[in-house]
Amino acid sequence: MNSTPSQFNQKRLKELSEKVAKAQSVVVADYTGTTVKQQVQLRSAIKKAGGEMIVAKNTLFDLAIGKGKLSAALHGMNAIVLGYTDPIAPLKALFEFHKKNEKLDIKQGYMDEKVLSVEEVAALSQLPSKNELIAKLLMILKSPGNGFANVLNAGPRNLVYALNAIKEKKSKE
Repeated sequence: MNSTPSQFNQKRLKELSEKVAKAQSVVVADYTGTTVKQQVQLRSAIKKAGGEMIVAKNTLFDLAIGKGKLSAALHGMNAIVLGYTDPIAPLKALFEFHKKNEKLDIKQGYMDEKVLSVEEVAALSQLPSKNELIAKLLMILKSPGNGFANVLNAGPRNLVYALNAIKEKKSKE
């Protein structure tokens, strides 16, 4: 029996390894019980969030991620969710799908050279995404500018009120 991986598996392993290397976050989820339609919806939501959902052999996942790092989670029908542009947004999409459909068994994650438990992955999914943080930062940066503009406009406005009051007082005399 030939123990070397087939050419197809070698090519697939190389592709998976490159994708995992680019990813800022990796999550393993068992997709047993989901319909094809639900899988398409989930893939679409994850893609919109800057990630990708991939289905491949568990042994290939294990080798691509790093032999033994997520081996405990790699049994059954698994998919990995990779977060490319934002490590949190694809996790949010995954957990929203999980809540709405009550399907998927989220097993483990991997981020910054650290294996994450289900609880840690769930906690990460509650954090604001990169885009949400940028929007909040812009609001915070914009607020002092609005306040400063109001202060600058207050001086001339108050001067006009004072001059108008003096004018009315003189017209009554």
